[in-house]
Amino acid sequence: MVCLDVFRKFPYAKEKNEQTAWLSFLLTESIEDAESLVEEYPWLEEIYRELAMLRQRPEEVLGMFSDALKILDRNTVKYMIEEQQKVMDDQRRELEEQKRRLLEKDQTLQEKEAEIQALKAMLETSGKK
Repeated sequence: MVCLDVFRKFPYAKEKNEQTAWLSFLLTESIEDAESLVEEYPWLEEIYRELAMLRQRPEEVLGMFSDALKILDRNTVKYMIEEQQKVMDDQRRELEEQKRRLLEKDQTLQEKEAEIQALKAMLETSGKK
């Protein structure tokens, strides 16, 4: 994190490097500042030219902003669908677990019912004797 106000008053590095160029670029306030920065860092000229073109054609900036919003909306919808799918998958797993437990209980009940029937049959045969 860089505090641009502090960098403006006390540049971090006196040597020419890409970080200093970008920080200086972000602080550019006048054409004179831009010209001196381009003299030091020629690769910034293309960026300044593109910015100048965008200032002359603001509709293009709005178009880019609109495209960015469309992408953001699409990504938001995709994220929401993925999150909902996770919830559904979790619910499906829980439902399967509940079904498994119910089947186990049914099986246990059937076994108990069979035991009861066997005991009843034994009682009936022993009562007849």
